[in-house]
Amino acid sequence: MYGMTRATMTLLGAGVAGFLLWLASQTDADGTAGYWTWLGVIAAAGLVMALSQLLGGWTKWGWPRLSLPVFVLGFLPALVAGGLVVLYAQPDGGWGSGYAADLGLEGLAEDLTGVLPAIAFGLGLLFGFTFDTTGPRTTVRRVETADERPAEYDRRVVDEPVAAERYEADNRTHDGHVVGARTTSSDRDGDGVDDRVEARESARRDD
Repeated sequence: MYGMTRATMTLLGAGVAGFLLWLASQTDADGTAGYWTWLGVIAAAGLVMALSQLLGGWTKWGWPRLSLPVFVLGFLPALVAGGLVVLYAQPDGGWGSGYAADLGLEGLAEDLTGVLPAIAFGLGLLFGFTFDTTGPRTTVRRVETADERPAEYDRRVVDEPVAAERYEADNRTHDGHVVGARTTSSDRDGDGVDDRVEARESARRDD
């Protein structure tokens, strides 16, 4: 069941991501607005692929939540590195396009502009990886230990055999029978008369 659910969500995610990539190919990226729209749609395709695994139970089900360590250590460094390339490749020298040159990375940024769509897709994918799930809700049953039981419980357990012995002593007749005690087939006499009945009759006569 888990495998089929994940497979279905992966297929659905791939279909949606493919549609977004096709939509990006129809976007005019010549102007600044078109450039950012083009990269944003490609990044959304990567995000959809990551979310398809999350919703398919790749982690442990439950409500999605942002994992702060993954966001800080995994996504932010990649965002800074990829962001320098994305800013550098802006048409018409948009805001931040000179940051790579200021850091002495202009040559590297120029080389990476050839795989600019892959960088945008990867950034969207990494952002999706920063999400985790809380897991299914479980009910934890607390087992009471012997030290945590109330004192009345232990006294009741200890008093049970004593109470049984007291009952037997108070209801024993002069001939050794106990009034109200259970009997087996071996306790019956040859005439089929129950010894318990005889004990009660003997007790009445003594009174």
